[in-house]
Amino acid sequence: MSCGDLPFDYLEYLVSRLDVPLLYVPGNHDPSVNPPDMTWMPLATEMPRPGPEGCENIDGRLVEVSGLRIAGLGGSLRYKQGPNQYTQAQAARRAVRLELRLRLKRVRDGRKLDVLVTHAPPFGMAEAKDSAHVGFVAALRLIQHFQPLLAAHGHVHPYGRTLPERRAGATRVINVVPSRVIDL
Repeated sequence: MSCGDLPFDYLEYLVSRLDVPLLYVPGNHDPSVNPPDMTWMPLATEMPRPGPEGCENIDGRLVEVSGLRIAGLGGSLRYKQGPNQYTQAQAARRAVRLELRLRLKRVRDGRKLDVLVTHAPPFGMAEAKDSAHVGFVAALRLIQHFQPLLAAHGHVHPYGRTLPERRAGATRVINVVPSRVIDL
Protein backbone atom coordinates (compact mmCIF):
# COMPACT_ATOMS: atom_id res chain seq x y z
CA MET A 1 0.00 0.00 0.00
CA SER A 2 1.13 3.52 -0.70
CA CYS A 3 -0.17 6.53 1.21
CA GLY A 4 0.82 8.98 -1.52
CA ASP A 5 3.72 11.24 -2.48
CA LEU A 6 5.83 8.41 -3.89
CA PRO A 7 6.96 8.75 -7.51
CA PHE A 8 4.72 6.76 -9.83
CA ASP A 9 7.71 5.15 -11.54
CA TYR A 10 8.87 3.85 -8.14
CA LEU A 11 5.44 2.28 -7.50
CA GLU A 12 5.54 0.72 -10.98
CA TYR A 13 9.02 -0.65 -10.21
CA LEU A 14 7.76 -2.25 -6.98
CA VAL A 15 4.85 -3.91 -8.76
CA SER A 16 7.02 -5.25 -11.55
CA ARG A 17 9.80 -6.53 -9.25
CA LEU A 18 7.68 -8.01 -6.45
CA ASP A 19 4.72 -9.18 -8.56
CA VAL A 20 2.21 -8.23 -5.85
CA PRO A 21 -0.86 -5.99 -5.90
CA LEU A 22 -0.20 -2.38 -4.93
CA LEU A 23 -3.00 -0.16 -3.68
CA TYR A 24 -2.47 3.58 -3.39
CA VAL A 25 -4.10 6.89 -2.61
CA PRO A 26 -2.75 10.08 -4.19
CA GLY A 27 -0.87 12.61 -2.11
CA ASN A 28 -0.71 16.37 -2.47
CA HIS A 29 2.63 16.16 -4.33
CA ASP A 30 1.33 13.60 -6.84
CA PRO A 31 0.00 14.60 -10.25
CA SER A 32 -3.73 14.51 -10.80
CA VAL A 33 -5.11 11.00 -11.21
CA ASN A 34 -8.50 12.18 -12.44
CA PRO A 35 -9.30 10.93 -15.94
CA PRO A 36 -9.21 13.62 -18.63
CA ASP A 37 -12.48 15.08 -19.92
CA MET A 38 -13.27 13.07 -23.06
CA THR A 39 -16.41 15.04 -23.99
CA TRP A 40 -15.05 16.38 -27.27
CA MET A 41 -12.76 13.48 -28.20
CA PRO A 42 -13.59 11.06 -31.02
CA LEU A 43 -15.14 7.82 -29.78
CA ALA A 44 -12.27 5.66 -31.05
CA THR A 45 -9.68 7.51 -28.98
CA GLU A 46 -8.68 5.69 -25.81
CA MET A 47 -6.61 7.62 -23.30
CA PRO A 48 -4.27 5.84 -20.90
CA ARG A 49 -5.48 5.61 -17.33
CA PRO A 50 -3.77 8.24 -15.15
CA GLY A 51 -1.57 6.98 -12.33
CA PRO A 52 1.09 4.32 -12.00
CA GLU A 53 0.73 1.29 -14.28
CA GLY A 54 -0.16 -1.95 -12.52
CA CYS A 55 -1.32 -0.18 -9.34
CA GLU A 56 -4.87 0.32 -8.10
CA ASN A 57 -6.09 3.74 -7.01
CA ILE A 58 -8.37 3.23 -4.00
CA ASP A 59 -9.11 6.92 -3.39
CA GLY A 60 -12.80 7.05 -2.43
CA ARG A 61 -13.17 3.31 -2.98
CA LEU A 62 -13.59 0.11 -1.03
CA VAL A 63 -11.74 -3.00 -2.23
CA GLU A 64 -11.12 -6.51 -0.96
CA VAL A 65 -7.60 -7.88 -1.28
CA SER A 66 -6.26 -11.06 0.34
CA GLY A 67 -9.29 -11.29 2.58
CA LEU A 68 -8.95 -7.71 3.84
CA ARG A 69 -11.51 -4.98 3.28
CA ILE A 70 -9.55 -1.79 2.51
CA ALA A 71 -10.84 1.75 1.90
CA GLY A 72 -8.90 4.80 0.75
CA LEU A 73 -9.14 8.57 1.06
CA GLY A 74 -6.38 10.51 -0.67
CA GLY A 75 -5.24 14.10 -0.66
CA SER A 76 -4.38 16.67 1.96
CA LEU A 77 -5.69 19.93 3.30
CA ARG A 78 -5.57 22.69 0.69
CA TYR A 79 -2.70 25.02 1.39
CA LYS A 80 -1.89 26.11 -2.19
CA GLN A 81 -3.12 25.47 -5.73
CA GLY A 82 -2.61 21.96 -7.00
CA PRO A 83 -4.23 18.58 -7.42
CA ASN A 84 -5.28 16.29 -4.57
CA GLN A 85 -5.84 19.12 -2.08
CA TYR A 86 -9.17 19.74 -0.39
CA THR A 87 -10.81 21.95 2.20
CA GLN A 88 -12.26 20.26 5.28
CA ALA A 89 -15.74 20.61 3.71
CA GLN A 90 -14.63 19.03 0.41
CA ALA A 91 -12.96 16.18 2.30
CA ALA A 92 -16.16 15.67 4.31
CA ARG A 93 -18.23 15.35 1.11
CA ARG A 94 -15.73 12.86 -0.34
CA ALA A 95 -15.77 10.87 2.93
CA VAL A 96 -19.59 10.76 3.01
CA ARG A 97 -19.60 9.08 -0.42
CA LEU A 98 -17.07 6.54 0.86
CA GLU A 99 -19.09 6.07 4.05
CA LEU A 100 -22.19 5.19 2.02
CA ARG A 101 -20.23 2.51 0.16
CA LEU A 102 -18.90 1.14 3.45
CA ARG A 103 -22.35 1.01 5.04
CA LEU A 104 -23.92 -0.70 2.02
CA LYS A 105 -21.16 -3.31 1.89
CA ARG A 106 -21.37 -3.93 5.63
CA VAL A 107 -25.14 -4.45 5.45
CA ARG A 108 -24.85 -6.69 2.39
CA ASP A 109 -21.84 -8.77 3.47
CA GLY A 110 -21.89 -8.40 7.25
CA ARG A 111 -18.18 -7.54 7.35
CA LYS A 112 -16.50 -4.48 8.74
CA LEU A 113 -13.69 -2.34 7.41
CA ASP A 114 -10.22 -3.75 8.12
CA VAL A 115 -7.87 -1.00 6.89
CA LEU A 116 -8.30 2.70 6.10
CA VAL A 117 -5.54 4.14 3.90
CA THR A 118 -5.26 7.93 3.77
CA HIS A 119 -2.67 10.44 2.70
CA ALA A 120 -3.39 13.06 5.36
CA PRO A 121 -3.61 11.93 8.97
CA PRO A 122 -6.88 11.82 10.85
CA PHE A 123 -7.43 15.17 12.57
CA GLY A 124 -5.45 15.45 15.80
CA MET A 125 -3.44 12.24 15.23
CA ALA A 126 -0.21 13.77 13.93
CA GLU A 127 2.59 15.89 15.30
CA ALA A 128 1.53 18.80 13.10
CA LYS A 129 3.58 21.97 13.23
CA ASP A 130 1.45 23.82 10.66
CA SER A 131 -2.13 23.92 9.41
CA ALA A 132 -1.33 21.93 6.23
CA HIS A 133 -0.53 18.81 8.27
CA VAL A 134 -3.25 18.71 10.96
CA GLY A 135 -5.27 16.20 8.97
CA PHE A 136 -8.88 15.66 8.00
CA VAL A 137 -11.76 15.62 10.44
CA ALA A 138 -13.50 13.37 7.89
CA ALA A 139 -10.81 10.68 8.26
CA LEU A 140 -11.21 10.74 12.04
CA ARG A 141 -14.97 10.41 11.60
CA LEU A 142 -14.53 7.36 9.35
CA ILE A 143 -12.33 5.76 12.02
CA GLN A 144 -14.83 6.52 14.78
CA HIS A 145 -17.77 5.13 12.80
CA PHE A 146 -16.15 2.01 11.31
CA GLN A 147 -13.35 1.19 13.77
CA PRO A 148 -10.95 -0.47 11.32
CA LEU A 149 -8.07 -2.50 12.73
CA LEU A 150 -5.59 -0.11 11.11
CA ALA A 151 -5.53 3.43 9.75
CA ALA A 152 -2.33 4.08 7.78
CA HIS A 153 -1.43 7.59 6.63
CA GLY A 154 1.49 9.49 5.15
CA HIS A 155 1.95 13.24 4.55
CA VAL A 156 3.66 14.06 7.89
CA HIS A 157 7.43 13.68 7.51
CA PRO A 158 9.22 12.88 10.79
CA TYR A 159 12.72 13.55 9.30
CA GLY A 160 14.69 10.59 10.62
CA ARG A 161 12.44 9.76 13.56
CA THR A 162 10.00 6.89 13.79
CA LEU A 163 6.78 8.28 15.18
CA PRO A 164 4.93 6.23 17.77
CA GLU A 165 1.80 4.34 16.90
CA ARG A 166 -1.34 6.10 18.10
CA ARG A 167 -4.81 4.83 18.88
CA ALA A 168 -8.29 6.08 18.10
CA GLY A 169 -10.45 3.71 20.11
CA ALA A 170 -9.53 0.21 18.95
CA THR A 171 -7.91 1.47 15.72
CA ARG A 172 -4.14 1.58 15.36
CA VAL A 173 -3.18 4.85 13.61
CA ILE A 174 0.27 4.64 12.00
CA ASN A 175 2.27 7.22 10.06
CA VAL A 176 4.01 5.14 7.40
CA VAL A 177 6.53 7.81 6.34
CA PRO A 178 9.16 6.95 5.17
CA SER A 179 8.08 3.26 5.14
CA ARG A 180 6.71 0.68 7.54
CA VAL A 181 6.09 -3.04 7.66
CA ILE A 182 2.87 -3.60 9.59
CA ASP A 183 1.48 -6.88 10.89
CA LEU A 184 -2.28 -7.22 11.16
